[in-house]
Amino acid sequence: MNSRYFNDLMKVSAGGGFLRNTSVNQVGTKLQSAERALREVFGFTAFRAPQGAVIATVLDGGSALLLMPTGRGKSLCYQLPAKMLPGLTLVVSPLIALMKDQVDAAARRGFRCAFINSSLSSQEREARHRKLARGEYELLYVTPERFRKGEFRAALKRNAISLFAVDEAHCISSWGHDFRPDYSRLGEIRESLGQPPTLALTATATPAVRDDILRQLGLDREPHRVFNEGLDRPNLAIEAHEVHGLDEKIRALVGLRHAHPGSAIVYVSLVQTLREVSEQLSRLGLEHMAYHGQLPDRERRRVQDEFLASPDALLLATPAFGLGVDKPDVRLVAHAEVPAALEAYYQEIGRAGRDGAPAAACLLFDPDDLAIQMDFIKWANPDPGFIRGVYNLISRNLGRARAEGPDYLRTQMNFYNRRDFRIETAVNLLERHGSLENARSPRDWSPGPEPEGEYLDESLCRARIEGQNRKLHEMMGFVRSEECRAQGIRSHFGFDAGDRCGICDRCRERAA
Repeated sequence: MNSRYFNDLMKVSAGGGFLRNTSVNQVGTKLQSAERALREVFGFTAFRAPQGAVIATVLDGGSALLLMPTGRGKSLCYQLPAKMLPGLTLVVSPLIALMKDQVDAAARRGFRCAFINSSLSSQEREARHRKLARGEYELLYVTPERFRKGEFRAALKRNAISLFAVDEAHCISSWGHDFRPDYSRLGEIRESLGQPPTLALTATATPAVRDDILRQLGLDREPHRVFNEGLDRPNLAIEAHEVHGLDEKIRALVGLRHAHPGSAIVYVSLVQTLREVSEQLSRLGLEHMAYHGQLPDRERRRVQDEFLASPDALLLATPAFGLGVDKPDVRLVAHAEVPAALEAYYQEIGRAGRDGAPAAACLLFDPDDLAIQMDFIKWANPDPGFIRGVYNLISRNLGRARAEGPDYLRTQMNFYNRRDFRIETAVNLLERHGSLENARSPRDWSPGPEPEGEYLDESLCRARIEGQNRKLHEMMGFVRSEECRAQGIRSHFGFDAGDRCGICDRCRERAA
């Protein structure tokens, strides 16, 4: 048995008290079983800290909050217990686009697993409900909105929930950068399931968000453990440069490309801006690939696979790229537009230098980006009346809506701004809530029940917009700050500022 993780677990047990009825010998036996499953099921020889302690916690029936950077193996902490525990491990996740990949990978490892979300046809969902009711799954991924459906809840009741895993747990908090109203119901849902052992997971959370996660899930009222893997990336040089206009951004990107050979990702917030940047780089003969949510599924998969296989590819991408993608040799992550929140920014730059070799994160800041991001926030949060209007247009004029798609809706709703994507957001929200099927294929649109719930609550809509604007201004404060970038990030996430990193732009300016 790996003595490092045994000793770590004993220290945690003595301080936290979550291994409630477990002797030292039992802890050793559970860790031995977990390490055997790690080798046999996943092909790994050792846990990364603190995976071993987290897994032993949930195997013993304890609950925990895990904060671990992207790409460090959070999903292993619920997948491995799913193979060892007797009942169902239920994983709540907002990432519909990733669920199929996660389930396919788990199935190849021998898991009895599935996902249930709005991307399935009604026939597919019904078939999976029947399998769920028969107890045929040991690992199931669902979106939080799924608990609104009576047929799903009825099938789920026939299962003993051994572990309730909440991925992207920061979505539960209205203080977070990616608040999802249905996540705020998870504490109530957990209680209805009999308060099973729970593992909440996120890559980034401020102290306020961490407290909110524990409170809303009810973990603050029972024994639990918080595992925080920390933030430091000593090989990652963070810098920000002010530019004015697209031409300056393009020149800066070309310079960065030459200064940092190897694989690189350039993040762009809006698809339209990504296309403009792509066109300019093509004119300059700079080879690159592009990835965004409007590409067909097959094309997105092709681009992702080619990027992962290449040692020196340049990829232009919206923030949708990178979730669940682990490429260790990315040498540069650049942002051509200011991100909406420091939490999102830190998660995205964390995709650089995972192999431990020197890497760079460069933000190109145009003061005009602030206004663009404020519009982005408004368009990403359509008001309840707008959502109802889109639903009524589709359901009452289904033939034209299917034939003309979003363009018909845009015309009828009198929105012509090429950057305004409220229509697309409303369509996606309708699908998420089961009020529309086949949202990505207008010709197959099929209206369901009228929308209701938190997304149609005016006060919650205003709160989301206010919270996201607050996060944007925190991001701007970080960009303009004169302090060490690493110290700024540590302070934002509730850690001691510590020593200067010595490699960011502010530290280099100070040394010069």
